[in-house]
Amino acid sequence: MRLGFVGADHEVTGSCHYLEVCGKHILVDCGLEQGKDIYVNQDIPVPINQIDYVLLTHAHIDHSGRLPLLYKNGFHGDIISTFATSDLCSIMLRDSAHIQEFEAEWRNRKGKRAGLEEYVPLYTMADALGAIGLFHPCDYEQKIELCPGIHVRFRDVGHLLGSSSIEIWIEEDGVSKKIVFSGDIGNINQPLIRDPIPTDTADYVVMESTYGDRYHNAPPDYAAELASVINTTLKRGGNLVIPAFAVGRTQELLYFIRDIKERKLLDFDFPVYVDSPLAIEATSIFNKNFQSCFDDDAMALINAGISPIRFPNLHLAVSSDESKAINFNAEPKVIISASGMCEAGRIKHHLKHNLWRPECTVLIVGYQAYNTLGRSLIEGAEYCKLFGETIEIRAEIKQLQGISGHADKNGLLNWVKAFSPKPEMVFVVHGEDTVCDDFTACLNEEYQIPAFAPFSGALFDLATGVWIKEGLKIPVSAEKPAAKRKSDMYTRLIEAGKRLMQVIYHNEGGANKDLAKFISQINSLCDKWDR
Repeated sequence: MRLGFVGADHEVTGSCHYLEVCGKHILVDCGLEQGKDIYVNQDIPVPINQIDYVLLTHAHIDHSGRLPLLYKNGFHGDIISTFATSDLCSIMLRDSAHIQEFEAEWRNRKGKRAGLEEYVPLYTMADALGAIGLFHPCDYEQKIELCPGIHVRFRDVGHLLGSSSIEIWIEEDGVSKKIVFSGDIGNINQPLIRDPIPTDTADYVVMESTYGDRYHNAPPDYAAELASVINTTLKRGGNLVIPAFAVGRTQELLYFIRDIKERKLLDFDFPVYVDSPLAIEATSIFNKNFQSCFDDDAMALINAGISPIRFPNLHLAVSSDESKAINFNAEPKVIISASGMCEAGRIKHHLKHNLWRPECTVLIVGYQAYNTLGRSLIEGAEYCKLFGETIEIRAEIKQLQGISGHADKNGLLNWVKAFSPKPEMVFVVHGEDTVCDDFTACLNEEYQIPAFAPFSGALFDLATGVWIKEGLKIPVSAEKPAAKRKSDMYTRLIEAGKRLMQVIYHNEGGANKDLAKFISQINSLCDKWDR
């Protein structure tokens, strides 16, 4: 009866936990790392073909994105989730595979000219389709027997359409234990979906801590806050670019914009472009699952014959030609595109076309993991690199404060305090390094709830309450010395580039002969390094 920690331990992406109970090998989530790895996921402690089940809390790629890789490496067991999660994964895993294949093709096209080794995608579309075929969905609150000695139940945790905490009852060798995996706990009062439903009993709890060190001081009216940003940006002739997760956040934004237009919060109509085939497919899945997932306010709109997420002057870009046309249309507009952390997908093209324009705004509306482009934007980066081209960041960078699919510290505490009696242990995961430690200390010291923040590789005996193996803490500063040196050197390169620009400006009005020589030297240097 063992619990292993495989990913999202002292970090926010790559969620994966391992159970060995009743002779079965079970994974709870199997997520993909996003951004540059901070902590590399540990290997799963058993051969992939010996895993019997995967229990999936929700469809976000940092919880589901390695399922095709699991299939590729020999997993052919059952993937259990809610119906909505299964529906969303059917598009999200295909989209992830497409990104893997596209990036491999792009790298190999460039690498072949440079004599580099072939880049192999993490997995292919065939692997994604294979994984999708293994899903066995169930209803919320349906207690099912997974196998003799193991029962599970999925409970709405209010983070995303279909998202769940998972209760697992285990009976083995005369010992009975109940363990609850929180998944990602949702924020309250989100549009469309219900608030989290707490669970009251557990021996052990594995819970996330993404916002375990902060509070959502949300504006009382998201639509009014968004309307203000739209008004300022479009009236100065710019575009409002919103990087948004295709599933969940895009639909929330459409809900707010419908509200803006219905309430006439702006004195002009404005076009809105959703440039994400995945988001468009996801929106249809939201419409399909409204009965089991929507909250009372959304249902009231539907019952009145109003779509909560459609409105006039909404344009959907599906093809690549439609996507490209958006940036050749001079009319000021709102552009919503994925991915939410600016690391992949069509949003990178829109950032390339708009980041350098001071009249434009990039609005960040969700959590940005460490070492992602989205994180660097809100931290004040002056330059970024997109498709091999250095872009000066002159657009206004703003955040819509408080809009989050994750519970804040109060929400996390309210969820865990609902357990009565207190669990034997709360394992704190899925938070940045110091956040995990701080939230663990809060539970221990302020609420007398036994808590511990394990590192990847740790293994715990659920029957005896004893640690079998400790995980390995890898300090961020020492984790990848070569990568750190590379990062420091790149920072120096950016500074050198800034100095070059200053020299260029300083030489304005110089002699044509001197300028021509300078241009030739710069171009020769660029030709040498633009590989």
